[in-house]
Amino acid sequence: MSHASAPAAPSATKSPLALAAATLATQIAKIEEGGGAGGVERQHRLGRLTARERIARLIDPGSTTFEVGQFAAWNMYREYGGAVSAGVVTSIGEVDGRLAMIVANDATVKAGAFFPMTCKKIIRAQAIAERARMPLIYLVDSAGVFLPLQEDVFPDTDDFGRIFRNNAVISAQGIPQIAAIMGNCVAGGGYLPVLCDTLLMTEGSGLYLAGPALVKAAIGQEVESEELGGAKMHAEISGTIDFREKDDPACLTRLRSIFSANRATKPAPRPPFDAKAPKRSADDIFTVFRSEPGQQYDVEDLLECLVDEGTFDEYRAEYGRSLVCAFARIGGFPCGIVANQKKLTQKKMPGGKAGPSTAVNMPSVIYDDSADKAARFIMDCNQKRIPIIFMHDTTGFMVGRDSEQGGIIRSGAKMVNAMSNCVVPKIALILNSSYGAGNYAMCGRAFDPFLTLAWPGSKCSVMGAAQAASVLLQIDLAARERKGEKIDEETRKQLLAAITASYSEQQDILYGAARGWLDRMIDPAKTRDELIASLRIAAMVPCNADYRTGVLQT
Repeated sequence: MSHASAPAAPSATKSPLALAAATLATQIAKIEEGGGAGGVERQHRLGRLTARERIARLIDPGSTTFEVGQFAAWNMYREYGGAVSAGVVTSIGEVDGRLAMIVANDATVKAGAFFPMTCKKIIRAQAIAERARMPLIYLVDSAGVFLPLQEDVFPDTDDFGRIFRNNAVISAQGIPQIAAIMGNCVAGGGYLPVLCDTLLMTEGSGLYLAGPALVKAAIGQEVESEELGGAKMHAEISGTIDFREKDDPACLTRLRSIFSANRATKPAPRPPFDAKAPKRSADDIFTVFRSEPGQQYDVEDLLECLVDEGTFDEYRAEYGRSLVCAFARIGGFPCGIVANQKKLTQKKMPGGKAGPSTAVNMPSVIYDDSADKAARFIMDCNQKRIPIIFMHDTTGFMVGRDSEQGGIIRSGAKMVNAMSNCVVPKIALILNSSYGAGNYAMCGRAFDPFLTLAWPGSKCSVMGAAQAASVLLQIDLAARERKGEKIDEETRKQLLAAITASYSEQQDILYGAARGWLDRMIDPAKTRDELIASLRIAAMVPCNADYRTGVLQT
């Protein structure tokens, strides 16, 4: 599985996408520093490893991780000094030949305190693991709730308490959960490890509902940390922990041993077919793809860089050409693909005595016939029990008189219905634009994608910045005029620039990644590897339910 993305190939350095990929690699490297050298030195001074060091020792030698939510809290909480990656690392890794979701508090970032995005990131990791029936390993080292933001951390359904609710529900489903306390574990956070199946704890760590200072303030009792909630006390007196370990390395060794003895999970999936190299090289992605306004590319050329050669079977290739639907294999894993076409295509329509007429489909736009085709294809993928990859580069559905009269809303609703009710895993890959209802139909975040990946430089919002800024400006100007304000041309330009800048920031994909709207930012050159890893994880998802749609408008 892939890890940190590397800069793009030198041959493509002038491509905007390659420049974005190089920037992404720099950003990832910065994130992986956690709270910085000072935080790392403090952990080592306490005789503890960092979160990433712990994960590296836990996973099988020579294997890598598939990190989820790496950009969580990106450029957020600036007034508090930031919270790199939300102070927690959530990675899927191979342990004893089986995939596990690893949740490791990063004590180098605000002592591993829980920010609002920390909760959402862990809940997302739990959701992925629950869907795939994947065991969870928690490496606990946290000071608890970040109190200045307690109102956004404590009470709601996607906040702190939901993590513990999920611990209980996941355990009831028979999905293994192991926790190792390797530092602080205080207040409500103490429930997470104790709600797991097996609990380890290192000497020098602390597990208690209230620390010594709070105990003294609350009941006037003076007590040392070790006596209150140390590993020896919990091993000998309270009986809360199952294994007491000397230090981090010993704890991780014991954890691997315990994990290997659990046979409730299957070995990591292997592809059912031998992998074949794609027709084109990964470097061709940078020459095929075009993100500049007005530029076009053929998404089938892009797919030739990703799918196993000779396995691409396009579905209804001559119909509904604004969407490409195909059966294929990637790394030996069969899948369905629904991809927006980014070039002009032709549409043939029934005619009278003169015969069929021809129209032109705009790039990136979903038309009624394409939506109908995609709905039927999605149903077929569910019938075949193969996962579906949705590749986004869309400005949305076609508008206008002809489109409305052709039933675009009906066709779009049919596609959304078929996609929403999938029982097979859905993987979304945002290549460039993902706007409006096009985002919804292509399995946007609201529609339960199993995993969402994105290329750097891509955008996700209701509409493009230029269109949105124009609408917002008109609303602002109308409000000012009602108040009797007169706006000159220079002021109008300043307002437009300010609105455009604000909207552009919000539609940038990193804005969404920071808020948990996608799981993983990837280097375009590594897209095939990332999809193989995603399909491998998706192969763990049971597809036992019957596939049914709601009422379809026909």
